[in-house]
Parts: sequence; structure tokens; C-alpha cells
Amino acid sequence: MAGITAAMVKELRATSGAGMMDCKAALSEANGDIDLAVDWLRKKGLAKAAKKAGRTAAEGLVSVAFEESAKGAVGVVVEVNSETDFVARNDIFQGIVHNVAQTALSVAGDIDKLRAEKFPGVEKSVDEHIAEMVGKIGENLSLRRSAGISVEEGVVASYVHGQVTDGAGKIGVIVGLKSSGAKDKLYALGKQIAMHVAAARPLAARIEDLDPAVVAREKSVLAEQARASGKPENIIEKMVEGRLRKFYEESVLLEQIFVIDGETKIGKVIENASKEAGAPVEFVGFARFELGDGIEKKGDED
Repeated sequence: MAGITAAMVKELRATSGAGMMDCKAALSEANGDIDLAVDWLRKKGLAKAAKKAGRTAAEGLVSVAFEESAKGAVGVVVEVNSETDFVARNDIFQGIVHNVAQTALSVAGDIDKLRAEKFPGVEKSVDEHIAEMVGKIGENLSLRRSAGISVEEGVVASYVHGQVTDGAGKIGVIVGLKSSGAKDKLYALGKQIAMHVAAARPLAARIEDLDPAVVAREKSVLAEQARASGKPENIIEKMVEGRLRKFYEESVLLEQIFVIDGETKIGKVIENASKEAGAPVEFVGFARFELGDGIEKKGDED
């Protein structure tokens, strides 16, 4: 398979909707020619998937799953897309999403490993099985993303907003808390924070976790706004610092005001919870998936 690159496999998968291993085999048979590889896949019975793969899949479900063991706790959130909400309410599709989420637990949410992992009950990978189901369900389907959080001691709590079926809906959030404290208290706290994350849409857990490019862009905008006041540069600098603190309070989870009480910062909520839990509580991280977020749908440009 000399000369067949990961980029070529990715391109063929995007074009055909076929599984990763099938794409590798097709490219090998076609000596790297994408068009010939698509034809090869169609001849192998993946024509339906290939025809539907170009259609926008922005509906579907976001699903969460978690488990505990002697090694600790792990939680995952996945997004599997379909073309219509009708299919998202189909029992077969919901079963696929459930199994994808459960499989994601075995790879701690790693998306690349998940795609190649064996789908429960079949002799195919997750990607290959989803591609096969495109033809059976009649719509383009895709595993879009996956994320996981693990803690050696503590809990991974979750929340699903707009739940359609058990553990799956429109928004899925997982939250990791590290602590030796009472599990029931930690789960209650974790769920409340997950609900906050669903509503408040933080960009990062901590200020230092923010994308430097996002911070630089925000500083640039704030500086231009401040200069419009006509004040000197030393005053402008202080204005930017003040407005940047406001940006952090709006965008960083531990700096945000808890939506449930409307007055306490999340960081302080976690600190205060240590007493009730009976041990210090450390915030590990969060993941928030909103169905279709960032997918350009037909008509978005209108």
C-alpha cells in the first residue's frame, strides 16, 4: 500500500462514506486514484453510501455514557449525525448511537481509535458499520466527534438537554471532579455544573486553557473599541484590561457566575462543596457537544 496516505484515506471516506479499512483497500486497488477507488467501492456494494455521503448531515443525536471501575471513572460524549430529525427518532439509529457511546468508553473518547474500534455484535469497525447503515436507513450518517474525561479518584457526571432517548439528546455535557469525598455529593455537584455548562456555553475551564488566538482576537477588538473613545494609550490599555476581565467572566467556566444561584462563581461553588463532600474537590475538565454546532447547513448563507 505504498504511497497511500492518511490524507487520501480521509478524502475518500469523506467522498464515499465508506469505512476506513474499505477506503484503504479501495485506494490500494486503484493505485491511489480517488475516482477509481470510489468506483471500486460502488462495485463492492457501497453505492448507496457513496451517493448519499455528499448530503449534509446536521441532525442526529449527542449521547453521553460513563462507567466506574477499580481504576477510576471515565465518561464520554459523542455526536452521531443524520440528515433529518425523523431518523434521529428512529429506534435503529438510536441503537447505533447508544452502541457508539458505549464503545467510546473503551477508548476514553479518542475519536480516531473509536472509528477503528469493533462495533458491538458485528465483525466491522464503528466507521464501517455506520457506512453500511447509510444504505439501510436511507440517509447519510456520520460519526462526527467524540471526547472523554477520566479520573482516577472521583466522578464523571453528565447532563443531557433536550433528551430524545435515555442518555441522548440535543446537548450533551460531561464534567470530571477529582475527590475522595462522598460520591453522592460529587455526582449532585457534577450534574449541576454540567447543567450550567449546557446553558452558559463556556469556551474553556480556566483562563490559561483559552485558545491564545481567541484571546488575541478579543484584545484586538477591545483595543479598537477603546481607541474610538479618543483617550491616550495608557488609559486605553487599562480599559482593555478591564474589559478582558469581563470577557473571562463570561467565557471561562471557573470565572462564570453559577446560573443556579446567580451570584457565586463556579470556582467558589466547587471550593465550597469540599466541606459538604468531606474532602477537597478539584475540577478536572468538561466537554460540551451541541448537535450540529458549526455544521454549515443548506440555506445558512441566505
